[in-house]
Amino acid sequence: MAKRPRIETAVFPVAGRGTRFFPATKASPKEMLPIVDKPLIQYAVEEAVAAGVRRLVFITGASKRAIEDHFDSDPEIASALKSKGRSGSAEQFSRILPSNVSCIYIRQPAALGLGHAVLCARPAVGNEPFFVHLADDLISAQKPCLAQMADVYAAKSASVIGCITVPRKDVDKYGIVAVEASGHTARIRLIVEKPKLRAAPSNLAVVGRYLLSPAIFNHLARIGAGADGEIQLTDGIASLLKEEEIYAYKFEGTRYDCGSKLGYLKATVAYALSHPVLGKDFRTYLRKVVKSSPPLREGR
Repeated sequence: MAKRPRIETAVFPVAGRGTRFFPATKASPKEMLPIVDKPLIQYAVEEAVAAGVRRLVFITGASKRAIEDHFDSDPEIASALKSKGRSGSAEQFSRILPSNVSCIYIRQPAALGLGHAVLCARPAVGNEPFFVHLADDLISAQKPCLAQMADVYAAKSASVIGCITVPRKDVDKYGIVAVEASGHTARIRLIVEKPKLRAAPSNLAVVGRYLLSPAIFNHLARIGAGADGEIQLTDGIASLLKEEEIYAYKFEGTRYDCGSKLGYLKATVAYALSHPVLGKDFRTYLRKVVKSSPPLREGR
């Protein structure tokens, strides 16, 4: 296997308001919603760091200061925990980010779409490949999804997009790709944003993981607004596809759509069940709840 080059930078578009979770996200970022005992954005950052990332670029908006505060050091809290005999908690608190990982925060001046958010990261990324990670898409995997994609990049020397197969009735909720062959990794020949069922080229859907060539920035800068008056990352990728190979990768792992309330609840239950401290007691509790709950009736 070819030696895997380290992808140094991950971009986290976190400027969205998370209106589907109002009022919980009225004053707090949706990325700070906790799954058991860690916020979504921390799971995202941990996945990136595990893939070798050393530079975290957050594209932020209004009411997102909590993300910056979360990853900032706070010696006073660590000291207070130690003084109360909670040295373990203090150590965990101080290890949210390794010392060799840096954070950059860039404000997206207007809600002009995911493609525009990625374009805002250009000064921080420079002329090198980079990850784009959407924290709403939580992926549980033995090997972190971004690390899997970095291996594909090492083999193909081309951009890689994380994909899953979805029911055909749901294709209008995703970017959809058509590929040249079957298998976990296949070259993309077409990508479209949220097509109608009859126009969908497949049911292979893009989820929130991208490993992109820096050439994407030139395409995002010139394509202009697309659907909903926004600069769509899908349109930028479609343009890049005309000059570079791009691969769809069906990653190993379970994806939870934490941008929806049901997906968020599913993730919370799954992660609680696998929690090293709480898992056993939580499983016992769930069994009791399911056993004692009356059957659901239509309309309930």
